[in-house]
Amino acid sequence: MSGTDFRRVALPVDGVRGGVITQASVLTVSSYATRTSPVLRGRWILDNILAAPPPDPPPNVPSLDAAGVGTTTSVRQQLEQHRADPICASCHKRMDPLGFGLENFDAVGAWRTTDGTVPIDASGTLPDGRTFAGPQQLRAILAAQRDAFTRAITGKLMTYALGRGLERADRRDVAKMAKAIAADRYRFSSVVLEIVNSPAFQMRRAEPKPAPVPDSTPADTRTVQGHPAPERAPQGTLSQEPGR
Repeated sequence: MSGTDFRRVALPVDGVRGGVITQASVLTVSSYATRTSPVLRGRWILDNILAAPPPDPPPNVPSLDAAGVGTTTSVRQQLEQHRADPICASCHKRMDPLGFGLENFDAVGAWRTTDGTVPIDASGTLPDGRTFAGPQQLRAILAAQRDAFTRAITGKLMTYALGRGLERADRRDVAKMAKAIAADRYRFSSVVLEIVNSPAFQMRRAEPKPAPVPDSTPADTRTVQGHPAPERAPQGTLSQEPGR
């Protein structure tokens, strides 16, 4: 490809690109400025694709040795050491494998086979025992999670439609809507109809009206005799009236 014009590009069926998780925008926003982050990428997938966001990390979590990444160790090797702590492993065993599957993409989404001098290992094992090797097999696993993705996209669009975050009652409604959408063959039109017909959307709380602004119009400037009062000269200018 050459030139600056936008055009449609057909990707090979068996290529490494496909879906939103391999778009450079997603790969970049889920990375650090100088290196990839399987944790951030795994968390992005759990939150936006599988509707299963992990909890926030505990305070005082030590950082990885960024200087050693790509020279003496890989990000994967350092995270494996981090998961040796049982407290950390409870969440990282869900996030890290998903992010490992995208390690062939660098911090701006370009394809690579090594991280510096360290070969890339893009294989992973999910908590339920399923395994994959590379982004193609990871994509196939995620594509099979139709119900989870339906809950995710319904929840995200519901948040946008309501203009606020989802509450506990909203999440119950989203689960019911996802079942109805699945029964309607996962059509996007069904997602939109379920949201606009939901009680939360049709009975949205009205925004409080702002307090009335006091009238700043100056009072009547007429004198007692009914004649207009003399105008004052603007500050910084010489008055045309004779001095008193």
